Amino acid sequence: MKWETVIGLEIHAQLATKSKAFSAAATKYGAEPNTQACAVDIALPGVLPVFNKQAARMAVKFGLAIGAHINHRSVFARKNYFYPDLPKGYQISQYELPIVAQGKLTIELDGVEKVIGITRAHLEEDAGKSLHEDFHGMTGIDLNRAGTPLLEIVSEPDMRSAKEAVAYLKKIHELVRYLEICDGNMQEGSFRCDANVSVRPLGETKLGTRAELKNINSFRFVEKAIDYEIERQIDLLEGGGKVVQETRLYDSDQNLTRPMRSKEEANDYRYFPDPDLPPLVLDAAFIKDVERTLPELPAAKRARFIKDYGLSAYDAGVLTATREMADYYEQAVKAAGADPKIVANWVTGELSSCLNRDNKEIGQSPVSAAMLAGLLARIADNTVSGKLAKEVFEVMWQGLGDADAVIDKKGLKQITDGAAIEKVVDAIIAQSPKQLEQYRAGKETLFGFFVGQVMKATQGKANPAQVNELLKKKLAP
Repeated sequence: MKWETVIGLEIHAQLATKSKAFSAAATKYGAEPNTQACAVDIALPGVLPVFNKQAARMAVKFGLAIGAHINHRSVFARKNYFYPDLPKGYQISQYELPIVAQGKLTIELDGVEKVIGITRAHLEEDAGKSLHEDFHGMTGIDLNRAGTPLLEIVSEPDMRSAKEAVAYLKKIHELVRYLEICDGNMQEGSFRCDANVSVRPLGETKLGTRAELKNINSFRFVEKAIDYEIERQIDLLEGGGKVVQETRLYDSDQNLTRPMRSKEEANDYRYFPDPDLPPLVLDAAFIKDVERTLPELPAAKRARFIKDYGLSAYDAGVLTATREMADYYEQAVKAAGADPKIVANWVTGELSSCLNRDNKEIGQSPVSAAMLAGLLARIADNTVSGKLAKEVFEVMWQGLGDADAVIDKKGLKQITDGAAIEKVVDAIIAQSPKQLEQYRAGKETLFGFFVGQVMKATQGKANPAQVNELLKKKLAP
């Protein structure tokens, strides 16, 4: 039997507010356990929540970016369940009336575009965190995360493979970072994903029984977890079994999913409007004000880079992968006054290589856009060759100055004196009679030998174009 996979994602993006959703407690990551949970976060008697307006602005910003409907009136609800890291016994969320509804996002996979529907994006608070590693048979509870504002982004079940799911997840990740509403740090838990996975016979329209894969924290693990779950469900059905609706955890060490608990339905949570919070009412002026803060979005920026700078779709994609990378590139182009394609080659090549090697973000680059522009200017005026420029860049990366300082300090200035280069060329030819004879007899590959010898003799400083021109002239029969 042929099977069709059906996948929907629930993404939790921690909103980049300085304080929590309903209190003034800090949201900064890495504080000592239980030092950022105030009386409101754990609902001590007599306290009342007060909603953080910045969370609403960020949710609306996201909704506008995906072309969604912004509800002028949305309602906070209590989602009731018991868990040790949920001291209130309920989580403040939104249920029937979310702040954002009915948006969409276009993904591209293997050159084919597909529109993924987004059912809703609603505001809610995070729970605390259970700690298992350091307590020898016991569990510790850290309530620092309790009350941290989240935007839960719920897709339609429109994805049909793990690769499509990852492509969609990456698009959302890119977008929330562009909008500066979430830092997207998956390792710290500020961007998390639950995947709902089911299979059905090909051609069937009714959805199969789904399993929810909980809190997967990397793109690679999302793909591996979904692929495993698809295979598990198909094997189970083809063996005469039934898929149970449940929540499962992904074990990355063994590459398998394990049952965690039965999957609850909405009515199990006994949602009801939170009596301590009035409806969230947004007027048209508020939404218009948020709209004015929207940046140029990734797809529009990619299209502009291709049109204005003559870049390939691939290079434009790399350069606009983050807002910071795109800004760096444009600053370098403006400062250098160089061919935008040459700047793109350096940013996607040497710069990106060093960033990856040293595990740095573009904002941590020791070589600023202006410094890179200065180096490209020295290539353009023949102060250094392209090869020597890579040496200069590496020294700049170590924090030893700008291009001019490094070139002077390391004595890397290119030799452009024609007479000086000719003297070296003549010496190399005189020292290589055998190779000269073979070259003139038709072994043209030896031309590279002569170029290499000249560059070696000048420590790579001779102007390559002048070297090639002189050698062609002098090696001719």
